[in-house]
Amino acid sequence: MNDWLSLGLGSVAGALVSEGLKHLISEAKKVIAFKTVSKELASSMVSLLPVIEQIESMQDGVELQDLKVTIVEALVVVQKCSLVKEWNLFLKSKYTRKFEEINRKMLKFCQVQLQLLLLRNQLQSMLSMESINSFFQIINEKLELLSVVSSPSPVFTKLCSVPKLNMNLVGLDWPLMDLKKRLLDDSVVNLVVYGPPGCGKTTLVTQLCDDEDIKRVFKKIFFCVVSSTLNFRAIVQNLLQDNGYGAITFDDDSQAETGLRELLEELTEHGPILLVLDDVWQGSEFFLRKFQIDLPGYKTLVTSRSDFSSLWSTYHLQPLKDEDARSLLIQWASPPHHTSLDDEYEDLLQKVLKRCSGFPLVIEVVGISLRGKALYLWKGQVESWSEGKTILSNPHPTVLQRLQPSFNALEPHLKDCFLVMGSFLEDQKVWASLILDICVELFGRGSSSSTNVYMKYLNDLASQNLLKLVPLGTNEHEDGFYSELLVTQHDILRELAIYQSELEPILERNKLNLEIREDNYPDWCVNLSQPINARLLSIFTDDLFSSRWVELDFPNVEALVLNLSSLDYTLPSFIIGMKKLKVLTITNHGFYPARLANFSCLRSLPNLKRIRLEKVSVTLLDIPLLQLGSVKKLSLVMCSFGDVFYETEKIDLSKALPTLQEIEIDYCYDLDELPYWVSEVVSLKTLSITNCNKLSTLPEAIGNLSKLEMLRLRSCINLSELPEASERLSNLRFLDISYCLGLRKLPQEIGKLQKL
Repeated sequence: MNDWLSLGLGSVAGALVSEGLKHLISEAKKVIAFKTVSKELASSMVSLLPVIEQIESMQDGVELQDLKVTIVEALVVVQKCSLVKEWNLFLKSKYTRKFEEINRKMLKFCQVQLQLLLLRNQLQSMLSMESINSFFQIINEKLELLSVVSSPSPVFTKLCSVPKLNMNLVGLDWPLMDLKKRLLDDSVVNLVVYGPPGCGKTTLVTQLCDDEDIKRVFKKIFFCVVSSTLNFRAIVQNLLQDNGYGAITFDDDSQAETGLRELLEELTEHGPILLVLDDVWQGSEFFLRKFQIDLPGYKTLVTSRSDFSSLWSTYHLQPLKDEDARSLLIQWASPPHHTSLDDEYEDLLQKVLKRCSGFPLVIEVVGISLRGKALYLWKGQVESWSEGKTILSNPHPTVLQRLQPSFNALEPHLKDCFLVMGSFLEDQKVWASLILDICVELFGRGSSSSTNVYMKYLNDLASQNLLKLVPLGTNEHEDGFYSELLVTQHDILRELAIYQSELEPILERNKLNLEIREDNYPDWCVNLSQPINARLLSIFTDDLFSSRWVELDFPNVEALVLNLSSLDYTLPSFIIGMKKLKVLTITNHGFYPARLANFSCLRSLPNLKRIRLEKVSVTLLDIPLLQLGSVKKLSLVMCSFGDVFYETEKIDLSKALPTLQEIEIDYCYDLDELPYWVSEVVSLKTLSITNCNKLSTLPEAIGNLSKLEMLRLRSCINLSELPEASERLSNLRFLDISYCLGLRKLPQEIGKLQKL
């Protein structure tokens, strides 16, 4: 750097400092990209030049060595600046900082060393004190002005620092150790920590960044909150400012990408870098790719509700396990005052934990609200939940504030599907096919193609950890068969779905839950004479309900979900008024199949398209006797049928079930034969009989189903053969006989099924 020859200034011995200064002035004036700061630098050097020449005329200039070094540094910077393009904001910011450093050195030289030299060489005799003071005033003003131009105002630079936790939380030890192992794996460059909202992703990653092993490996750790804004330029600007660069404004993302790469290249020269992108939302793949830069020593760690598994490596953070959740709750909520009943306290603790579903956020909020409270207040909190109060209600707004953005960010069709999940019982494992029946008729076109579309939507919600899909078998669902797929949801997310539905007044709600405990109705039901606008109605009754219904009017209901627990259950007579009803699902949560009464009320429903009965007792002749002219799908799950009366006078199926296209019979253990009428539903396209262990044969008349396209006999272990008449199923394209362990042969002429 001290080689004047390399800078075009002649030999080291012969070159004067004043000559170097002149050369610096000349070069600085040529730098276009740094026009303002370079011209100020040149102007300041012009003011300094006469004094330097005066000093050199009186001595050899050895004492100007510090200035000489500064001039060389300035020339190096000026030459590099001449190569910087006008649009390269990162390099402009970088070399502006270099100018500032040179500026400070010049200022220090003029304020201290130069004044001493002038006094020692007695220049006062040749220059009046007034002219010397004038010179110093000019040079100081110019140097100070240069500093103001390059750095207009002091700014806060710690924009990407790791947030501080108030306390180390228990319960995250294992995930912390596991995540640290993944992150320090050399093969992992980009890692996404994903899980449902409120499960502690940000807390876990924040603790990880404060881990001594992590801080020892990574020389710098940057923490940027992304959320739904996806402002790439703003994040890069913050990173630059955090590293001492000025407040740079990029014209487009391309400039920001260049700036990010050059910053990371500079930083990784001094050691590994970890960049944390917190709370990245679904659909941000293109955004994340901008941070995907192949540099040794650079890693990215993302937290999200979505897994982004198609893009980067993932780490799934589950809600806390029971013991960890218990430890965390005790940390937040000290035991109640004056507690001597350990068993009673433990019982309350378990009830609180069940309500929190292992979510650290919920545990924290509830724990703080119970901290130091008396035992009776703990009891009151638990009892309020059993009476319908939710954690999302006041005084717990924090949970809602954290969860609500997850719902707000959903596209309208995903919001529809999410809200349907609030129609089922707490902790209920819901068949995917049931949810699809409701969604297809309420929001779709009612067709099989809509079924696949809404199955995709359920997958989308699962990818955002707003529900969970649990397969029961090995079926890949390529045939549109979703009866071996369960959907579960954490209680707190179910509460979120219910909360959204309850924002409107009762009469105006699009979705309504009616919960009846014993025979006690909610207050709003009493003496209600006005019609209720709901399209989706869910009614919950317990095992003490006596089927004493009050008269209610639901003229717009299109989907009715009945959740019951009693052994005997009478369908409400107000169903008769539901002329728009398309989907009826009756699910019994009791131990034994429920006996249904008033089943005949379904006859008056002209638009009923889908019926689903689960764990109820019904004879197989009940269905055609209803004369349901619009029904397209009939699902019978875990039902008890009793005897099938073949001697009963035959029914004209062309009038009884003229539009029925799909029959699904699953886990019906006492079904040993199909009733005759199934073979006469000539409109039938799909017949699915699965997990029916007593079924041994199919009727020969099944060959009458000329429109049948799918025949599914999965896991009917006692089925010994298929009828020869199967060869007449000319439109059959799909036959599933998986796990039919007793099946020994297929019909001789099965080869005639050319569409199979």
